[in-house]
Amino acid sequence: MAAVVSIIKTDRVLPKKSLLPPKIITLSNLDRQCPTHMYLILFYKQPAAAADHHHLQRADLQDSVYGGLKSGLEETLEAWYPAAGRLCVDPEDGNRLNLWCNNEGGVLVEAVTEVKISELGDDLSQYDEFLEKLVYKPVFDVDCLSQMPLLVAQVTRFGCGGYSIGIGTSHSLFDGPSTFRFLSAWASAAAAASPPSSTQPMSSGSSIVDHDRRSLTSLGCVDYNGEKRTKAADAAAIDHLYRLIHQQQAAAAAAKGDDDDDDDQKNGGSLVLKTYHLGSAMIDKLRRNNVFGGISSFEIVAAHLWKARTKALLGPNNKTTMVCLQFAVDIRNKLTPPLPAGFTGNAFVLASVATTAGELQQSTHQSVVDRIRLAKASITPAYVESYMAALDRQHGNSSLPPLRELTLVSDWTRMPFHKLRFLGGDRDVDCACPLLTPVPQVAYFMQSPVDAKGIDVRIGVPAGDVEAFTADFMAAMV
Repeated sequence: MAAVVSIIKTDRVLPKKSLLPPKIITLSNLDRQCPTHMYLILFYKQPAAAADHHHLQRADLQDSVYGGLKSGLEETLEAWYPAAGRLCVDPEDGNRLNLWCNNEGGVLVEAVTEVKISELGDDLSQYDEFLEKLVYKPVFDVDCLSQMPLLVAQVTRFGCGGYSIGIGTSHSLFDGPSTFRFLSAWASAAAAASPPSSTQPMSSGSSIVDHDRRSLTSLGCVDYNGEKRTKAADAAAIDHLYRLIHQQQAAAAAAKGDDDDDDDQKNGGSLVLKTYHLGSAMIDKLRRNNVFGGISSFEIVAAHLWKARTKALLGPNNKTTMVCLQFAVDIRNKLTPPLPAGFTGNAFVLASVATTAGELQQSTHQSVVDRIRLAKASITPAYVESYMAALDRQHGNSSLPPLRELTLVSDWTRMPFHKLRFLGGDRDVDCACPLLTPVPQVAYFMQSPVDAKGIDVRIGVPAGDVEAFTADFMAAMV
């Protein structure tokens, strides 16, 4: 869509009360894996303020919305001060990446467009290049990280009177649950600062925040059950990833000189972001037809996704290639003792299941679910320590190559982003749409905004495989 989005204001937003003195937070190896920004766009077709305050002129309403968001952010950054800081390469910590809480602030941008939200289509969750104009993207330069804001947001008013709020946060700041808590706190503060309405904004939950990462940075010094875990192979996810990379390298060496297809064709082309809406009835059908015991929606959908994606991307006749499913597991309550209440850092590791493509296609959904459960149960304190030790050895080389044999899943279903009422009132977000992520092939399971037990699956699929994957993935549920 060729349309103009005009920036009319850019502000640096500081905490209402600055942290004194500034300090450095030592990041964990989990925090250091992805310093780039994750972007989420929230669409509000009819802001509550517009419905409740018809007497406000268009410009006055826009000033009110922007002013409420800015005032709310200033207040929220008092408790969530790391978001006002900058990343730094710390010479006192072996030139590792750490967090300098220096009160430099976040960036808030005000923008307008004559485009109407309805022109973006009936399903706002489907990716469109125009969405990239609805977020503010700071320059990412590894040599100038200390200048990059870790929190950015853009408020865009559409020609129809609706709004979008595009938010970007560095993954080194917070993981998914902590990002949702931060945004909930900001939304509540922003709604309170906007024109009053008859309904209170969504509660942000517990107000406890703990930004200290030492509970994880000290794991390398802990001895579990008298046994020091230092081998990367002890963490199945790391071991399986290395084996997949070696498999890819061996296949590339064997195919050297084969010019039948170029690399882009072999990889199925560039990735296409797709969102699949799985209603609760569809998930129940998948569950009834394929399993015998009570299992979670995450388990059955993850198992089905793995089978469908592997078949579509590798073909039904591939029998011997190693394939792997890896999914994020929250370790807040997996450690001994558990992480502190309100811990805001990254607290996820990957669990992993590996087999061959042929064995996966022959396996029942029930047997795949059983293996998923075993992988989840394997996440122990020793596993976490080994996982983080392996990340430490990857210092400076943590990028993940695209692997068709690797299916990655992240569960966001406990983070109802569509309930963030930044603009006040009792109206939820019409659509919460993540943009292209640093690892675009990851499948994100999001809570459906229209079906409390439904799941929206957002995934990057090679362009040449979209049709086959869609057919395999959706056929069993319709």
